Amino acid sequence: MSSSPRLRVAVLFGGRSAEHEISLLSARFVVESLDRAKYDPILIGIDKGGRWLLQDEAGLLGASRDPRLVKLNQAMPGVLLPPHPEASGVSLLRADESDQTSGGPLAVDVVFPVLHGPMGEDGTVQGLLELSGLPYVGAGVLGSAVGMDKDVMKRLLLQAGLPLLPYQTLRRLRWQRAPDQVLSELSALGFPQFVKPANLGSSVGVSRALNATELRTAIDYAFEFDDKLVIEAGLDHPREIECAVLGGADPRVSVPGEITIDHPDGYYSYAAKYVDGSGVVTKIPAELSAEQAQAMQRLALATFEALECEGLARVDLFLDQSGALYVNEINTLPGFTHISMFPQLWQASGVSAAELMTFLIDEALARAARKRARRSSV
Repeated sequence: MSSSPRLRVAVLFGGRSAEHEISLLSARFVVESLDRAKYDPILIGIDKGGRWLLQDEAGLLGASRDPRLVKLNQAMPGVLLPPHPEASGVSLLRADESDQTSGGPLAVDVVFPVLHGPMGEDGTVQGLLELSGLPYVGAGVLGSAVGMDKDVMKRLLLQAGLPLLPYQTLRRLRWQRAPDQVLSELSALGFPQFVKPANLGSSVGVSRALNATELRTAIDYAFEFDDKLVIEAGLDHPREIECAVLGGADPRVSVPGEITIDHPDGYYSYAAKYVDGSGVVTKIPAELSAEQAQAMQRLALATFEALECEGLARVDLFLDQSGALYVNEINTLPGFTHISMFPQLWQASGVSAAELMTFLIDEALARAARKRARRSSV
């Protein structure tokens, strides 16, 4: 009996956001973890100008793990994704028709987006994949969009009755017109405060402010990355707990994990995560009572469902010294680097990296099949 052909998985990474380099590191882990008896990866990198380029697997896997050193191979052929399904299945076409090595269209069975931040994690690429008729891993257009925007995300979580820390949203024009008034209003949050671009992750553009002078600097810095900010009240030495979620209609949640920080930045910054890693310790599973762990898992699932997520997500929570629990945020395409919490949480929950990739791809194909079965006429 002949074996089934391997599915062609387009791993899509890079992107136009400030999280471009982290995406390259995540893609490396995904490609390394794919079961090669089942899947044949096709690597596609999106450069910071928005061009889609085929990438060499050996080049990706051999690249540095330092985000300051990784980059796409700009000399590779370009590809185009037609925004419509083809009768024989969707293909990725090479953009340069004069390239004698093109060999025609590249057929793809499923796309695995490993894109972090705007123009990738925010529903834009998901919309293109929907138009193209390609199955893809992760949340759909709506879940991706609301999960990316921390302001909209928090509004929906508040409406669902989930616990959040006090925060304020600040737009660029308001800051330009009345900075002193804004600072006065923000003083009601107390200190420390955390200033975050509304539409970025990986702690890009995030600062901790201990006073009004630092707050002004932090706001100016965050506006270099986005036109809208979320400014949150800080807690006094909270425990940072994370849960990973998998699934569609019947999602499941991992064991909780904890991150403890003793980094010079004073919080889980970009440098602490990806550059030096000093003063950062992860404990999986977290040391919690059974009741605490279950409460966190329920809150993670409630967050996932309230934001219309699918496929996968990582939910970040705070546990304060009084025992109160708060939702910090959700990440609908969490990091997949070798130090990222999402795969580590599932490893500790009995799901290997290869099993995790297979589950995500199977879920993407099943969701696409359900969509195809829907009626398209009355």
